[in-house]
This record gives sequence, C-alpha cells and structure tokens, in this order.
Amino acid sequence: MQQPRDPQEIPPGCPAHGNVQLYGAAFGADPDSHYAQLRSFGHSAPVDIAPGVQAELVTTYDAALYVLQNPASFVRDSRRWNALAEGRVPADSPALPMMGYRPNALFSDGAAHARLRRAVTDSLATVNEHQLIRQTQQSAHYLISQFSTDVLGQAELMAEYAQPLPLLVFSDLFGCPPEIGDRVIAGISGIFEGTPGADEVLGGALTELIALKRRRPTADLTTRLMEHPAQLSDEEVLHQLVTLLSGGTAPLAAAIGTSSALYLGEDWQVGLPVEDAVSQTLWNYAPIANYAAHYPTHDVELGNRVVRANDPVLISFAAANTDPKLTAHREQLNTKAHLAFGAGPHACPAKDPAFMITVTAVEALLNQLLDVEMRVPFKSLTWAPSPWSRKLVTLPIRFTPRSAPQAAEAPASGQPHQQQPVTPPPAGATAAPSHTGPSHAGPARAKAGGTSQASQAKGGLFSRFLAWTRGE
Repeated sequence: MQQPRDPQEIPPGCPAHGNVQLYGAAFGADPDSHYAQLRSFGHSAPVDIAPGVQAELVTTYDAALYVLQNPASFVRDSRRWNALAEGRVPADSPALPMMGYRPNALFSDGAAHARLRRAVTDSLATVNEHQLIRQTQQSAHYLISQFSTDVLGQAELMAEYAQPLPLLVFSDLFGCPPEIGDRVIAGISGIFEGTPGADEVLGGALTELIALKRRRPTADLTTRLMEHPAQLSDEEVLHQLVTLLSGGTAPLAAAIGTSSALYLGEDWQVGLPVEDAVSQTLWNYAPIANYAAHYPTHDVELGNRVVRANDPVLISFAAANTDPKLTAHREQLNTKAHLAFGAGPHACPAKDPAFMITVTAVEALLNQLLDVEMRVPFKSLTWAPSPWSRKLVTLPIRFTPRSAPQAAEAPASGQPHQQQPVTPPPAGATAAPSHTGPSHAGPARAKAGGTSQASQAKGGLFSRFLAWTRGE
C-alpha cells in the first residue's frame, strides 16, 4: 500500500512489514511514544489499526487539516475500501464495527451527506441549552446519589458516573419511555463492551422508539429528525440516532473522566476553572484518538509518502493535537483550534453541547462531593488499550460519605462550585456554569427524597433514573 521504510530504521517492536501496531497493551500504556515513532515517517505513517488491518495514519496537524478539509480528494464512504472489497479484512475484526459502512452522515459524501447532516444539525439546534444543562445536572445528581453514601467514601468514577451519565442524557433527549430507554442503554453499552447481540438490542429498541414517535410525536430529538423537511426514512432516522449515540456517549464519557482526573490531579493549578481542564483534555487526551477513515479518490502524496486510491487514511486527532510543531506556539492559537471535534464538512455537529455537558458533569461532581479526591496520582491511572479512544479504565476516588440519600431534583440555578457565591443564571440562559477554583462551597440542596429499594430493584438504569426524578 505505502512505500516501505528502510528496515534498519523501523522502530523496535514493529511487525516485519514495517507497520506500527496501534493496539494492545503496549500502545495503551504509552501512545505518545508510538506517535513520536510514527512522526519519524513524515506527515503520515503505516499502521495496523487491528490485527491484519492496515491503514495510513496522519499524525501532523497540517496534514490532518488537509485531509479533513479536502472532500474532493478524500471521501468517507468505506464501501470503497480496497482490502475489504478484496476479502483481506478478517470477518471478526474489531475494526469493522468502527470502519464498516453505515447509511449515516458519517459515511456519506456529497449531496447525500449534506441532506443527512442538515437533518442532524437542524434537529440538534432545537435543543434548549439551559434545559440540556438541567438534564445533565439531574442525571449527575442521580448517579452521585447512588454511591455518595458508601460507608467507606469510595467510588469508581468511570463505571459509576462518567460512562452512564451521557447515556441518561441522550435517552432523555431522544424521548425514550422507561423500558425502551433501558434497552437503548443496554444496547449501546454492550456494543462498546463487546457483548454478543448488543447490536440487535439497540436496533430493536430504536425501531420501537421510531414506531412510537410515528404514532405519538413529542418534543424530542427523535421526533424532530423524523419531521425534518429532508424526509428521512425510518431506517435513516435509526442510523442517525445510532451515530449520535455512539459518536456522543463514549467520547463524552472519556472527556468527563479525564477532565475530572486532571482537575483532581496532583499537577492541577489551584484556581483554574473546570473549563480549562476540559480544554486541556481535548488538546492533550483527545477522546476520539484515531478515527475518521478517509479514502483517496486517486493516488495521493502525503509528504514523502504515496497512498493508493481507496486505501484507508485515518486521522490521529491525538497525534495532530500534540504535534511538536504545533505545541511550540499553541498558546497563540484559539483555545478551540484543537481537532478533538474534527474539522471540515464532517466536523462534530454537537461540539458546543458536548463541551457544555462535560463542564456541567465535572461541576456537579465537585459541587456535591466537596472534598472529593483521587485515590491514586493522575500519572498512575491506566488507559484503555484501544486505538480509537483515549479513555481511562478506572478513576478511583474518595470523599466524605453522605449521611442521607440526596433528592431527585437538580438545583434550578446550576450554581457553580466556587469560593464566592454567584448569581444564578436567569431562566433560558445558554452559558455553561463556570468553575473558578478548588475551594469547596456548598452545593444547592434538592428537595427531600431519595431512591427507594423498590425503585432500585425495578427496571434498568433509565427506569430507575426516571423513578428517582418522580421521588419514588
């Protein structure tokens, strides 16, 4: 596929054909050293993204922008993929669920992409930002209430908070009734955990949700997609919902976990706001680390390397954001110049809501667990050995246990956790709360109540959450 390198120059540990392995424990433990090796090839380098699956990985900021912003030469339709068409991709490859074609905006080009993306962006634009903050706060309050009374004052923040929180928010945004919401969460969680049959669970739940909204439309994201002037078919609606779920929940979970860990970490500067921790996460620990497969429409040169038409070119958002040529003058760049949300026609359509959800989630944690701290240093935390994402495996914390269950209702004001009291934003305000320091002012109290044993025993996560909001 690519021009081979001199074997004597191949970094230690690479396979015989010269490709760098971008998976496994060694990569997960130290991806930055792998990116440093890859940069020695030039703007891009040959990698194995999974066993038996080769790709060209773009590792510099300028080259990443060139590919992302050049849809005439680099398209997203993976049905063009040479190795897949020729039967050279293992049928059980973990790369297939990530790179295989789906009829959604992510894998389409030209007019088809414009139509689907417009439906998604227009529907997302109808989401009220203040209400989104309240939904995030309420989900956060529920999840924290489940572990905050632990007698040892300990919790594992990834599994108990960062991962389920976006799923609760999205199930609410989609207008899921309890039982369907439970299955949506089980399905999408199972897909990321590799659970057999998870695809079918998610597909069945979303099919039922779409049928329900056909009968009884309501003011939710699913209905807005279905009623959009683009007139999406039910199958198209389903695939856009899957894209929003998979492209939103896992990266958000990673961003919430890493941002919390950075803020609570040993090197965090006292007084900096939560927004800075989130921005640092997006720059240095891009939640979507390596993705966005493009297929050249013709043989192209990337620096001193030639990539053949229809061979996959992946973008290393992680490597591009930490490109040494960029970091030397990064302070002069706009704080949003990172590529964590992509760029060009396929850039994330929900980057502002994603940032807002992440900031709000970290704020809520600090507001409710006033003396929360990590049980291990930030530098000792373990990262998932995945080429696709930069996500903490666990985030162990400790805190002073609460003496009583917390209430169902999130504080209406979204009052930030900071040293001096601030005026709550007015109803309808769109700005995310601003956290200005690690001092521990008390959180706003919610109404009395809690999660009963009966509601805990009934239904899945979304059912229990909805019961909690009703004070059951």
